[in-house]
Amino acid sequence: MSTLAERAETADGYRPRHTLPLRVELLRQLKRRRTLVMGAILALLPFVLVVAFAIGGGPGSRNGQVTLMDTATASGANFAAVNLFVSAGFLLVIPVALFCGDTIASEASWSSLRYLLAAPVPRTRLLWSKLTVALGLSLAAMVLLPVVALAVGTAAYGWGPLEIPTGGALSTGTATQRLLVVIAYVFVSQLVTAGLAFWLSTKTDAPLGAVGGAVGLTIVGNVLDAVTALGHWRDFLPAHWQFAWADAVQPQLEWAGMIKGTVISVTYALVLFALAFRGFRRKDIVS
Repeated sequence: MSTLAERAETADGYRPRHTLPLRVELLRQLKRRRTLVMGAILALLPFVLVVAFAIGGGPGSRNGQVTLMDTATASGANFAAVNLFVSAGFLLVIPVALFCGDTIASEASWSSLRYLLAAPVPRTRLLWSKLTVALGLSLAAMVLLPVVALAVGTAAYGWGPLEIPTGGALSTGTATQRLLVVIAYVFVSQLVTAGLAFWLSTKTDAPLGAVGGAVGLTIVGNVLDAVTALGHWRDFLPAHWQFAWADAVQPQLEWAGMIKGTVISVTYALVLFALAFRGFRRKDIVS
């Protein structure tokens, strides 16, 4: 038996691609409290670190070894890189899981999902609109943090080259380009979390379950990567390559690790997104 959406496709003036425009979905998500709160948290982190360094006297080398953290106060570029370093492992996972896991599940929890589909919005169109906006907000979150950190760091420590822990420095122009590479790679590496959250969002009516499940599985991946007994099997874990972007803040940009990490992350993400679309098309919507 044909659905209402299928019958409506033959109605005069009905255009499936014009349902649930991206701008409408984007405005809906931007106005939500969780979006504003997450943006505030990410924007606040650089200020917290500046205060921490002011109180603690700044970072210092340990055992004679200089790390990226030890160069945090060298310049605004260094401060931005350190903010990405301390947040890429967990903090940036939260907005990705939140924006992608709260997509379909939140509509189901509000009992508005069936009304959207009865509008009628085709299921595939609904998922694409939700996913595109969720990924866009995730990318915005990853851009917001280093941009604010760069501004705060420059105000606190001055504008200058990016000092490399192993020696040498990158000019401000080169450093800016490298930071863009880092942001792009961090976003790609988080696609697995996005895929997990989105897939779980199509399986449950509880947004917290989808978000928490994605974060939990991401943590499990990090734990497994720490098990050295797994040997080369860890190469197939997305978590194994999450800090491959560190090769971008070296005198010579190394792509090998980031290429491997990108292939692993994109492969997992595509499988998870495909599972979400396939399962949602066959799902009985009762809420």
